[in-house]
Amino acid sequence: MITFELSGGNLVQTEKGTPLAKVLPHEVNGLPVLAALLNNDVVPLDSPALLDAKLEPLTLADENGWQVYRRTLCFLLAKVLHEHFPTAHCRVRQSFGHNALYWSWDVPEQEREVKTAALRAYLAELIEQDVPICHRLAGYEQIVSLFKESGQMDKVNLLAHRNPPYLALVSCGDFYDLPQGALALRSGVINLFDLVPLRDGFVLEFPGFNTPTELDPMPPYDFLFDVYAEHLRWGEIIGVRNAGELNAAIADGSVADVINTVEALHEKRLASFADRIATKVPRPHVVLIAGPSSAGKTTFAMRLCTHLRVIGLLPTLISTDNYFVGDALNPRDENGNLDYEHLDAVDRKRLNADIIKLLAGETIPLRKFDFFKHEGYDSEETLALDAKRGILVIEGIHSLNPDLTPDIPREEKFLIYVNALTQLAIDNNNRISTIDNRLLRRMVRDGQFRGRSPRETLRLWPSVRAGEEKWIFPFQHYADAVFNTALDYEIPVLKTLASPLLNQIKPSYPEFVIARRLSCFLQNFTSMPMTDIPTNSILREYLGESRLRYS
Repeated sequence: MITFELSGGNLVQTEKGTPLAKVLPHEVNGLPVLAALLNNDVVPLDSPALLDAKLEPLTLADENGWQVYRRTLCFLLAKVLHEHFPTAHCRVRQSFGHNALYWSWDVPEQEREVKTAALRAYLAELIEQDVPICHRLAGYEQIVSLFKESGQMDKVNLLAHRNPPYLALVSCGDFYDLPQGALALRSGVINLFDLVPLRDGFVLEFPGFNTPTELDPMPPYDFLFDVYAEHLRWGEIIGVRNAGELNAAIADGSVADVINTVEALHEKRLASFADRIATKVPRPHVVLIAGPSSAGKTTFAMRLCTHLRVIGLLPTLISTDNYFVGDALNPRDENGNLDYEHLDAVDRKRLNADIIKLLAGETIPLRKFDFFKHEGYDSEETLALDAKRGILVIEGIHSLNPDLTPDIPREEKFLIYVNALTQLAIDNNNRISTIDNRLLRRMVRDGQFRGRSPRETLRLWPSVRAGEEKWIFPFQHYADAVFNTALDYEIPVLKTLASPLLNQIKPSYPEFVIARRLSCFLQNFTSMPMTDIPTNSILREYLGESRLRYS
């Protein structure tokens, strides 16, 4: 007999080998159970009971269950596309907010609306039929053969540089996929979605875990969409659009060209940003740079300063992180934890006073913050702006928020939003999450430069994301310009440093559920050393050995 400890400490016994679907309820609070959390690992409901463990049901109202719902919906959509539109190339691209994904689709523009409606009808029919979805293990050669026979070369390429004797396989009818995590067991539980035609494809909408019974309005993301579209064109040019193609480039050595190309793109866009600032009339005297955690704000700001110098300006750089009030004065969230994302975590009064002094030609002490002691202090260094050519560059998560610098007129400011919006995907129906990309960056950086364990980074991540939703994303549309810091080669480099950190997080820790998911995600990539990464790359902010000075 196997004993499970359920939520609340209740114990349930079952025979060894019993599927978890027979142990857990079918519904919780009116929502279908989609998967299970077994010792902090998300597993499908057809998993057999093999050992005593803690067990929880996952529904759409839980973020882990929400990921199962989204993953299953994308799998079902891929099945419908494969069966009904086999010659039309369709691929998942970027997120639209949290509860929608954009897919490109190479159908003629005049047919797009009709075919999107047909696609939606086919998907609704598949869900209405409530067909089973099966998880099983299969041998490597068998899986490769299946994907070759079905023409799913994105899956074949994904496996080309891996050699496990067997892998997990998921199927629905005669359609197969490599699961990037647990899926639901039946199509019928994915009962709420929509498909909306947009540009060269469509948007797939689904509920959020905070709103599990409704679809949220699609947010206006045109300005971010344009930035992503530019990055997408570069992905086509360099020929690296998914993990399989990137792994191939690493294997044959052509990844050096990939690195040089994407770094050159950054350099080119940085130069254009500097030109825009210098030629704007009237010329702004304060450049404010914002973006979510680990988007690369600091390195972007430093490199922008270099390009401003090239065109004759004399920039002075300030980080709002150096104006943190410290733990003694820092706001706390509703759970009593220190809320470092709160606007009041920044000493705005001191910051505005310093800006006004600098713009008036005065000299001020350089403010710094000790991240080990969590204390701010005035250093012996000083700052001053040149009267004619000086320009102040400020970076920090709140920089686009008007309440950060209320004493500075809007016409004096040039606002820049940065984020890492990678065009790279795992395969045609499994995307790389921008959030996960930033989390890997942050974990590597925290361990090397901020004295924070990987477990602590993961523990704080939900509050970081909540802070982004409240303090960053609502203000991104104020930006005068948007910069994409994504580097299409970065995941294999981050893997080298992140994998050992993730291995420190054990199954008994609540953070293991995230660590496990990230570890499985990184298995799709071949590791790559950081030796060929330029020393001024944005990625060096997290890896170290940058020629830029961060303190």
